[in-house]
Amino acid sequence: MNASVLPMRRPNGLRVLDLCCGGGLSMGYHQAGFDVVGVDINPQSNYPFTFHRADALTFPLDGFDLIHASWPCEHYANVTKWRGNPTDHPDLIAVGRDRLMASGIPWVIENVPETARAGILRPDYLLCGSQFGLNVRRHRVFETSWGGGGDLLPPCWHHKGLLAFEHKGERAYADAMGCTWMTNTEARKAVPPAYTHWIATQYLTHTRTEVAA
Repeated sequence: MNASVLPMRRPNGLRVLDLCCGGGLSMGYHQAGFDVVGVDINPQSNYPFTFHRADALTFPLDGFDLIHASWPCEHYANVTKWRGNPTDHPDLIAVGRDRLMASGIPWVIENVPETARAGILRPDYLLCGSQFGLNVRRHRVFETSWGGGGDLLPPCWHHKGLLAFEHKGERAYADAMGCTWMTNTEARKAVPPAYTHWIATQYLTHTRTEVAA
């Protein structure tokens, strides 16, 4: 997918910066009306928005209305323990959160559920693909600067037939998540755009409520 074939949406005039942007969540913000700028330390040849290859811990944060950060999850993900040593991977959540808080800009941090169980991230929102009618089981935790709240979602429905991630089935899993522009390899760390489309709606509702108050 490229910029000329992005899905139609109604722009809201706001800009979001997506740090560590390789996971598909930028698309959800785009669908919610945001102009998206992505930053990742690794090249993202299929990234469909404005992209800067840079260190997310040093990239300038000014000029944005919302900042999203998907700091590397390998340090906490259970799957890392099966394949290697978690301590071989960086733990950027605490230092990354400090940087976001110091910016004074509203922010969102996304990561694996293990971070909530370890008390690393506050689970303001815990989302699963089945809550959005997607045929995937993919849990992710979101901590936000506004602390959660907002619209209610149905509980997870882990019915028989939900796709489980496995390397031999990456294409079907990526497409079921809505990450159709990604390669199979890119989809291994992807998260459904539906999550951030919904998160963005909660942010906009919170912002309107603050203004009204």
